[in-house]
Amino acid sequence: MSIMKTRSFWIAAIMTLICSVAGVLLAKLPYVNLIGALVIALLLGIAMQLTPVSLRNEAQGGIGFISNKFLRLGIILLGFRLNLEKLAAAGVKTILVAAIGVTGTIILTYWLSRKFGAEDELAILSACGCGICGAAAVMGVSPQIETDNEERKRENEVLAVAVVCVMGTVFTLVEIGIKPLLGLTDPQFGIVAGGSLHEIAHAVAAGGAFGEASLDNALIMKLSRVLLLAPVALIVGYWYQRRLVVESEEEHTKEPKKLPIPWFLGGFILTSVLGTFLPFSPVFLDALVQAAYIFLGMAMAALGVSVNFKVIFKRGGAVFGAAAISSTCLLVFMIIMSKVFF
Repeated sequence: MSIMKTRSFWIAAIMTLICSVAGVLLAKLPYVNLIGALVIALLLGIAMQLTPVSLRNEAQGGIGFISNKFLRLGIILLGFRLNLEKLAAAGVKTILVAAIGVTGTIILTYWLSRKFGAEDELAILSACGCGICGAAAVMGVSPQIETDNEERKRENEVLAVAVVCVMGTVFTLVEIGIKPLLGLTDPQFGIVAGGSLHEIAHAVAAGGAFGEASLDNALIMKLSRVLLLAPVALIVGYWYQRRLVVESEEEHTKEPKKLPIPWFLGGFILTSVLGTFLPFSPVFLDALVQAAYIFLGMAMAALGVSVNFKVIFKRGGAVFGAAAISSTCLLVFMIIMSKVFF
């Protein structure tokens, strides 16, 4: 049995590693970089559904392991991208604006998604993806949501990732196009890009279009939002557990529940501290961040291999509509903040 599990893991690892590495390489190409390495890996994972059924069945056990464990490892390593000293140097106002933007976007996206008819889990995943940092936020928050239907959970994850990918790409092009009309300096535009766009790749693409000052501000503001991934995931986990307790009490079952503490997000914070205060070379830190994207890409590819898209296309309208409205509101908010405070 252990030999079969080992074989399943290695088949899955090879399949997803190919997708992940290809995603990283393709994301370096002009225009393709708007999509981002993680979303490309997801799309390539979906393409793996064209491989023989026998191969996918053999890989199934390993696919589950990679989508779970490699996801956590990737998020832990992603902490090395966060330089806490740079965030501190940017000032309290940067963190404060990021916190207000993230909180407001999550609440608005969730509320609108539910109003438009989206199911609860899909609504909160899409909200966190739009509010924080795209696909990584969706996958970081998802483990905090307990469910008995893993297939449905994977569908929700992929649909939420699709929402932030499409909205982020569209708004990247919109922001670059309207920049001359906004009356913003290049550094101010960087604040807008980092504060309003969903993926790090989107913020880099938009901020980098107007010089180094714009790119630097885009990264600082974006990473200020990434820093909020850990507390948001913890709050979501606590919120869902409280709801489960209330529901069980209403049903008179009163089963004790434990809060799913996101230890891997504790690792994310720890690596950001280590990367900031230990004398690592920039080359070494960059290698760790690249490794993070490889592991995250493998997890995204594993998700793509096993998802059922026929079901997803039937349920996407509500969250896409909600994300379009909330993304517009976030953009307007960041334009105002950049003019007032930066």
